[in-house]
Amino acid sequence: MLKLDLIQTVAFAGVVLFIGYGIRRVIPVLTRYNIPAPVVGGLLVAVIVLIARRYEATLFQFDTTLQSPLMIAFFTSLGYGASFSLLKIGGPQVVFFFIIATVFAIAQNVLGILLATPFGLHPLFGVLCGSVTLTGGPATGLAFAPLFEQTGVTGAATIAVAAAMAGIISGGLIGGPVATYLIERYKLTPKRTTSAFVAAQTAANIVEDQMREPATATPAGEDIETYALLKSLVVILVAMWIGSWVSEWFKAMRITLPSYIGAMLVAAIFRNFDDVTKKIKLSQRVIDDLGNAALALFIVMALMNLKLWELAGLALPLLVILAGQVILIAVTSLWPIFPLMGRDYESAVIGGGFCGFMLGTTANAMANMKALVERYGPAPRAFLVVPMVGAFFIDFTNALIITACLNIWK
Repeated sequence: MLKLDLIQTVAFAGVVLFIGYGIRRVIPVLTRYNIPAPVVGGLLVAVIVLIARRYEATLFQFDTTLQSPLMIAFFTSLGYGASFSLLKIGGPQVVFFFIIATVFAIAQNVLGILLATPFGLHPLFGVLCGSVTLTGGPATGLAFAPLFEQTGVTGAATIAVAAAMAGIISGGLIGGPVATYLIERYKLTPKRTTSAFVAAQTAANIVEDQMREPATATPAGEDIETYALLKSLVVILVAMWIGSWVSEWFKAMRITLPSYIGAMLVAAIFRNFDDVTKKIKLSQRVIDDLGNAALALFIVMALMNLKLWELAGLALPLLVILAGQVILIAVTSLWPIFPLMGRDYESAVIGGGFCGFMLGTTANAMANMKALVERYGPAPRAFLVVPMVGAFFIDFTNALIITACLNIWK
């Protein structure tokens, strides 16, 4: 058996991550359906461990000390993306779509519980196959898995990965057809000359510029890229530091929360303070890059320790719940998303994006919408509304929804 210390474990995870990238290049279908490289590499190790276990062999022993800090760092970066000024730029439609997405994240959990109960499963099994892994994706599922394990959901991490992967594939498969049905059924076309179209295009450009604004005011003699990287790393660490105190306070209040919530809330406060005062001059681009790097390593490390054999006996309820979730989101995109968002071409494209991020990830949503606009024409409002909600704001309310469920059924 190969025993790895914490540095060796992270290094091993890094190698596995790039093996995942290599496999995606060799097997294009994985890229087409937005299966993340960390998932590909991590699952490869999990499968090898599963095969070895069948022959009563243990191949690896990992030191996962850094797994939790990497996960918290990623969610802290999401906190820095929760800018209320961006929400304001997005306008009423972003707020409205955000509310709709939040309501249906709750609906996913209700449906999951209703379908899990007849199988004699814990209600939180249904929640785990609901907004935790579908709206939240594999990162949220793996982050919350230890709390679900504590409440009696055996094999929560394995279930979370299985549900998240099924969701990603489903979100990539149904988003385009649902939007295409609406576009062709109602003969919808882009409206390139309207003031609303121009306003949406302008707002989308403003949002993109603000999210990618580079750090400024670099001290004399300092390399601007190094300075931006260092500052972004420090603000993430400071938010994690203060956030640990916030999490301890919640724990003392007997409120069940994942370990990253405190840091995420502190990061959001820092983000909006900086938006108002311009004192820190945060570079969201660099913060996102650091967060995504932490996420990739976290996912690989979590999957390397996955116990795939824990899925035995849960295949049927998992399939039934996921089928119900796919139907729920597809129907929701047809109604009420389509009529409430304007019953026009842009609304249909938004529906395709909704399928993507409510079942999979924002990458699914963007891929769905890009395929639609390449065929039918531009939809700037959709590319403003969907990424802002799917990539940033829904994570906050989803975390609160999941936390409420954990506290109700713990």
